[in-house]
Amino acid sequence: MANRRDVGIKEVQIIQWFVEPEARVEQFDKLCEVQSDKAAVEITSRFDGVIKKLHYEPEDMAQVGKPLCDIDVSSEISPENEAAFGSTPEQAGAPSSPQQPQKAAEQHQAEEDQITGPQNDSKPPPSGKHSSLATPAVRGLLKELNVDISEVTGTGKDGRVLKEDVHKHASSRSTTSTTLSSTPISINTPTSQTETPITLTPIQSQMFKTMTRSLSIPHFTFADELDITALSRLRTQLNQDPHPPSSTIKLSYLPFIIKALSLTLHAHPLLNSRIDTSTSSSHPRLILRFQHNIGIAIDTPQGLIVPNIKSVNEKSIPDIAAELTRLHSLAQASKLTASDLSGGTITVSNIGSIGGTYVSPIIASETEVAILGIGKKRIVPAFDEGGGVVRKEVMHFSWSADHRVVDGASVARCAEGVRGLVERPERMVLGMR
Repeated sequence: MANRRDVGIKEVQIIQWFVEPEARVEQFDKLCEVQSDKAAVEITSRFDGVIKKLHYEPEDMAQVGKPLCDIDVSSEISPENEAAFGSTPEQAGAPSSPQQPQKAAEQHQAEEDQITGPQNDSKPPPSGKHSSLATPAVRGLLKELNVDISEVTGTGKDGRVLKEDVHKHASSRSTTSTTLSSTPISINTPTSQTETPITLTPIQSQMFKTMTRSLSIPHFTFADELDITALSRLRTQLNQDPHPPSSTIKLSYLPFIIKALSLTLHAHPLLNSRIDTSTSSSHPRLILRFQHNIGIAIDTPQGLIVPNIKSVNEKSIPDIAAELTRLHSLAQASKLTASDLSGGTITVSNIGSIGGTYVSPIIASETEVAILGIGKKRIVPAFDEGGGVVRKEVMHFSWSADHRVVDGASVARCAEGVRGLVERPERMVLGMR
């Protein structure tokens, strides 16, 4: 059986904790949210017990395999602890199951509001260890008002940030902005350069590390211009069909290109392989993979992510279009699963959907040896066989391959195979399975 091991995640960033020391948790309760270079996921408890120690603060990088927190898993909670928590979760006002953080956090928030009341501005609030924590409702308000939690002075228990703290900070910010805008500024007054440092988002931080590692890969690049006039005509006909055979999803060019790539990979499996150095770094080997899990680069508000379409070699063009729609929707909502983001074998970057004719794509995954970049569609004048000027639609395809194991001729042959199917899309029918 072929070795299907992929390179795993080595570290994650702590986004937020749902618990704190001395909190009681049950099995499957949420402990924290972490961000890897692939997705944001929530870690749940494997045990019933009491949290004794958190090994990391929010924004810290945690090594995979190392402890995140210490949990006292004694068979029974001591009477002292039980009294501290309250006889029942409902009486104590604390959430009994962080599996429902929204409802529990709002209940806890309301009780804090009643207990703390208005705070005296002249008295500095406590700066607790977990002052950067906030309930999901508060975090949603922070995002809505575009407020950084680190800039807000919390008045809740241990310096926690409450809803009124966020509103108060936003009001003071708008007042300051109004005051500044009403101040006359002389046009001739020289001003110095202003530099504002910002922290990278978790996805940007992982991109920095991934792209830094990619510098060790010698890239061979290959580019050519493809005539997509026939493909454009076929696509228009299919989208205007009043009785589509299997799908109501409007077809873009991308599903056709992805399928053409998959059909070509049957004859050029080298570009769908990965390098394995697990046995010996001085004697690496290639692992051929026969499932075509084609990654799609997607631009999201959080940054670039690359989920992949599983088993493209077994899917039809409408199936691929439907999967593209699903992945794009989940990516925009930050709801992609680890399965969606792992197991890719080759990547397609459709930068042309945003703009740009030419691109030099970079291999970012350690488990891939090739990537295809697609430029935007252009209309150009061209000569037909009789010498007359005709209208043609063209796209620029740019390939990059790991030159340690893939030679230029292999890339060129694969690129020509894709060209033949894209420029004459009716030939795809012959390769369908």
